[in-house]
Amino acid sequence: MVQTAYWFDRSEYLARLARVQAELRRRRLDALLAFLPETVTWLTGYFTRGYGTFQFAIVPADGEPTLFCRDVEEYYLDSTCVFADRVMWSDSDDRIAVALQAIRSRVGRSSALGVEMNAWVLNAERWEAIKAGLPEARLVNQSDLVTPMRFIKSPAEIAYQRRAAKAAEAGMRAAVDCIGVGVSERRLAAEVCAAMVRAGSDLPGPGVLSSGERAFHLHGGYSDRVLERGDVVQLEVTPNSRHYHARFMRPFRVAKATEADHRTVETLIRIQDAAIAEVRPGVRARVPDAIYRDGVLSAGLRETYTNKTFYSVGLMLQPNGGEPLEAHPQADWSFEPGMVFHTYVLARGFGMSETVAVTAEGTERLTTFPRQLFVCPAAA
Repeated sequence: MVQTAYWFDRSEYLARLARVQAELRRRRLDALLAFLPETVTWLTGYFTRGYGTFQFAIVPADGEPTLFCRDVEEYYLDSTCVFADRVMWSDSDDRIAVALQAIRSRVGRSSALGVEMNAWVLNAERWEAIKAGLPEARLVNQSDLVTPMRFIKSPAEIAYQRRAAKAAEAGMRAAVDCIGVGVSERRLAAEVCAAMVRAGSDLPGPGVLSSGERAFHLHGGYSDRVLERGDVVQLEVTPNSRHYHARFMRPFRVAKATEADHRTVETLIRIQDAAIAEVRPGVRARVPDAIYRDGVLSAGLRETYTNKTFYSVGLMLQPNGGEPLEAHPQADWSFEPGMVFHTYVLARGFGMSETVAVTAEGTERLTTFPRQLFVCPAAA
């Protein structure tokens, strides 16, 4: 008998299913074809590292979901999924034909079906084949049905993010201890990743890691480059626990830093503190966003500020690096208790960021690593 390893209590999954099914009925839909891997895992518990293969959940407006996946994943269905019904394909099958039969057998040929059309698993070829195979069905884009429900995290979900935050702090501590003249970016990445995995992260990361010229451009990855005296190192640690994420950035100078460098980072910290202090339930996202933008621009640290300042993080499976709830000047949403964000500020190659949870009174900083410009020693 396979031992179950549910990430949450079964009652939490049933409550999530009830919310989704109530919304399906409100929208007069018979079922949802859930293709986003995050939706499948959040709603049913089912998780496998093979989520990039063709798999999805058939979620009826009443009754239990059906999981559709490759047959080699049966162990993970048995150990992680709280629902029993399944249809599996083998590598020699016409998997589209098997999928169509599964859909017809569970919800009929002429149902009104919501479809997560923004899912990368549902590529254009698969969508066209499913649409052609269900000519009597009404297929409706419902990409906005489940994802917004995931923006509000339960206490159990935030507990995983707190654990991820501790792994992030272990990774950043390893970076502080490792960075120096003559250290390669690869060695630095290895030390950071090993520390995060030992501290409980399910994936190594490390996230953004770049030095020299690339440190002034976001999203650099580690390379063969060796750190030199005076380098800026841009480092973001991105671990997760049960694939619930927490992350943060800290700025580094190798061996030397100027007074201007320290003043820049101190200014960024003050701006970020002021922005986070405004976050509480009911506050419009544009309020702290404007504090970031106006603060950086009025301080003369950048000529323009175009990037977002907050984005939601939670259950995220690669290639997704964030949830689609972001703060920018046109954002029209407000903060609510249970939301969790990565919030960051960047200028002159220096990045400072935190993961924060919105509480009933304000925020809880899940990442609590010292906030400063780290100047690392001259010798490795």
